[in-house]
Amino acid sequence: MTLRQVQPEGGKQGQTRPKLGLYFIMPPKKAAAATSSGQGKAAKKKKWSKGKVKDKAQHAVVLDKATYDRILKDVPTFRFISPAILIERLKINGSLARVAIRHLEKEGSIRRIVHHNGQLIYTRVTGAE
Repeated sequence: MTLRQVQPEGGKQGQTRPKLGLYFIMPPKKAAAATSSGQGKAAKKKKWSKGKVKDKAQHAVVLDKATYDRILKDVPTFRFISPAILIERLKINGSLARVAIRHLEKEGSIRRIVHHNGQLIYTRVTGAE
C-alpha cells in the first residue's frame, strides 16, 4: 500500500470524492496460484452435514397386561406425573398416557395439581390428605 497526495482536479458537478486529500492506493492484485489439482474453488467448497437424526420412538399403542399392571403399580408412586413422564418411562403412546392418567385419577390413586389446556400435572396421593 502506498500513500499518495491527490492534486485538485477540474470541478465536475455531482462528484462525491473530495478534490484534495490523502488516499491509500492498493497495489494491483496478483493472480492466484492455481491449485495442483486444477479445480480451484470447487475443491474447497464446504460440505454441509445432514445433521443428527433422532431415531423414531417405537411406543406401544395398545395396552397389554404387563404394561397395565406396571401403570397400576408404579405410576401412583411417582412424585410428578404427566403424560410426558409416562411416555418416557413406560414407552407408551400419548393417548394411552392420557387415558391411564384419567383412570388412575378416577380410582383415587393420583391427585390433580394443574389442568391447563393440554398440560395435565398430577402427583401421588399421600396419607396426610
